[in-house]
Amino acid sequence: MLDNVGKELNLFGKYVVSQSRANLTRGKKNASKDLWNSLNYDVKVNKNSFELSFLMEEYGLYQDKGVSGIKKKYNTPYSYKDKMPPPRKLDKWIVRKGIAPRDKNGKFISRKTLQFLIAKSVFEKGIKASMFFTKPFQAAFKRLPDELVQAYSIGLEKQIQVNINK
Repeated sequence: MLDNVGKELNLFGKYVVSQSRANLTRGKKNASKDLWNSLNYDVKVNKNSFELSFLMEEYGLYQDKGVSGIKKKYNTPYSYKDKMPPPRKLDKWIVRKGIAPRDKNGKFISRKTLQFLIAKSVFEKGIKASMFFTKPFQAAFKRLPDELVQAYSIGLEKQIQVNINK
């Protein structure tokens, strides 16, 4: 029975990771590919137990569930309260996206100014949930064989966890 559980959990993990990666690409949330590359899963099947863990960069949780800003609220456990995201963390993203706006006189806005303006906007408006991971996870969970769900339904959801790479 445990061999079958391991096989089903491997299929489950592969599906969730591949669909999550596809959702990141489709949703244009794949600028650096860091999150895409960090998505993975690990299955451990022992004599009396099994464990399925999903791995991703920490900011993947915020991309998936969203973050409420100080002015715009979303249905999410995460929110900005009194600190803006660090503007310097946006520099490489700005370069990859090719963002180079101009002011009223046609001069380019400095990158430091642009970093600050984007960080301020994210702080105020938050980040809308993309559900890139949650939707494939829920779809795969519904497709698990009934025998597996019935045999292990107590605690199955507790056994499947999301781990964060730090």
